[in-house]
Amino acid sequence: MSSSAKSLTEGPLAKQIFLVSLPLALSNLLQVLFNMSDVAVVGRFAGSTALGSVGSTSIFVTLFTGFLIGLSNGINVLVARFYGARHADDVEKTVHSALLVSIAAGVLLLLIGLLGSPALLHLLNTKEDLYPGAVLYLRVYFLGMPALALYNYGNAIFSAIGETKKPLYYLCIAGVLNILLNLFFVIVCHLDVVGVALASAISQCVSAFLVLRALTRVQDCYALDFHKVALDPATTQRILALGLPAGFQNAVFAIANLFIQAGVNSFDSLMVKGNSAAANADNMIYDAMAAFYMACASFMSQNYGAGKPDRVKKSYFIALAYSFGVGLVLGGSLFIFGRQFLALFTTEGAVIDAGMKRVGVMGFAYCISAFMDCTIAASRGLGKTVVPTIIVVLGSCVFRVIWVYTIFAHFHTIPSLYLLYPCSWTLTAIAEIVYFIHAYKDSMKIFTQPQPAEV
Repeated sequence: MSSSAKSLTEGPLAKQIFLVSLPLALSNLLQVLFNMSDVAVVGRFAGSTALGSVGSTSIFVTLFTGFLIGLSNGINVLVARFYGARHADDVEKTVHSALLVSIAAGVLLLLIGLLGSPALLHLLNTKEDLYPGAVLYLRVYFLGMPALALYNYGNAIFSAIGETKKPLYYLCIAGVLNILLNLFFVIVCHLDVVGVALASAISQCVSAFLVLRALTRVQDCYALDFHKVALDPATTQRILALGLPAGFQNAVFAIANLFIQAGVNSFDSLMVKGNSAAANADNMIYDAMAAFYMACASFMSQNYGAGKPDRVKKSYFIALAYSFGVGLVLGGSLFIFGRQFLALFTTEGAVIDAGMKRVGVMGFAYCISAFMDCTIAASRGLGKTVVPTIIVVLGSCVFRVIWVYTIFAHFHTIPSLYLLYPCSWTLTAIAEIVYFIHAYKDSMKIFTQPQPAEV
């Protein structure tokens, strides 16, 4: 093992978690900004119909990319566990089995995108004038799904051993390329939605190539050797057991949000536009906080594997404090500077006023989600995935749907809709924390059990 293993299992935790999380946060924020550039370019240079076509596909892009991110979380936790325990053979098996799992997942989503796009868009009653462009966008965009799966695979491995700067560099390169290709394909080639989707697919291929090349050049047990690629049945089963529940959770979240959007759509067009503008803050704040969740899972898993229970518990509380603080600061800043933020997306005063109704509720609510999401990450760091997923599906997905059809249906006001976010986060966080306490005590028994005497 290289000295990089010590970066997560030795030394000052608060400093280490911050240094590992910072590149992750920057990567997440850059990804949001690059995605915004897609919308900005197509909206500015291709017209409102093209913009609407791209926008109408966002739920499916979020759903399937969320699934891939969840799957990569399983890879991250398993590599971190074995790396911390210095089980080089198990790390090697995980790296090479996970490559095939990621490729299979990416190809499966590619086929769904190519063959199922018309049915998916009809399912959402996509408007007829937007439908042709939306189908084209999805089919071209999904060509990059295998590459996106491979980038998430490489990012998960590097994050597991505490190397988060390299994926950030590769994302920057791919992101800048994406913007340049957007401008070229849309302005010069007049490809409109196809151009934006093609730019995304190409940039995803570039980021995947860069991260895979870096893994092949590593001088450690987590190096990628294409001659050793094979599916180890036991390892593959563990990857799927950790990753599929997380991927399923992300997918269900996207589906639940459809019902919330339906609630927003029941108001006038000003409210719909204001909500859309204000919702741009969600991904920025969520993704900045999410960096600490991934760090939490990596640190807890490595230190659990290394047999350091004190650092396992401290990793959770430190990551929770960081994520709560980030959510509070960013959410508070949004509350204070909400009008200036909304002015980036619209110049209509009435739309800004409508958007501020969402900001007024959400500004100080984002930080509450830290207790839910960081605790879920902590449970996964201990290898517990099924129960946390069931809890979050019931508490933050099913609960939201019930809220929309009961409380919101009764009051039918904007506050009564947006309040479902902090209420569902609080309810789910309480249940997740109760389960985590039980799971933590159960997982720590291995360190208190007497060892058999040597003969």
